[in-house]
Amino acid sequence: MNDHTGPRSVKSGIDPRLLEVLICPASRGPLRYDRETNELVSERARLAYPIRDNVPIMLEDEARSLDDET
Repeated sequence: MNDHTGPRSVKSGIDPRLLEVLICPASRGPLRYDRETNELVSERARLAYPIRDNVPIMLEDEARSLDDET
């Protein structure tokens, strides 16, 4: 079967093509995938959006503030 799900998407936890089109709802800026925390991170908004069951939760109320990190 030759579809869009390959080793890269399985390894990273998110489809790379999805990451290309998603933007931060707060800043409208780019997101990067953090494999260690399984989150999409917006450096501009200082928010990290969780990914649950391979679905990015793109709600500001669900995001973790990066400013809380020490």
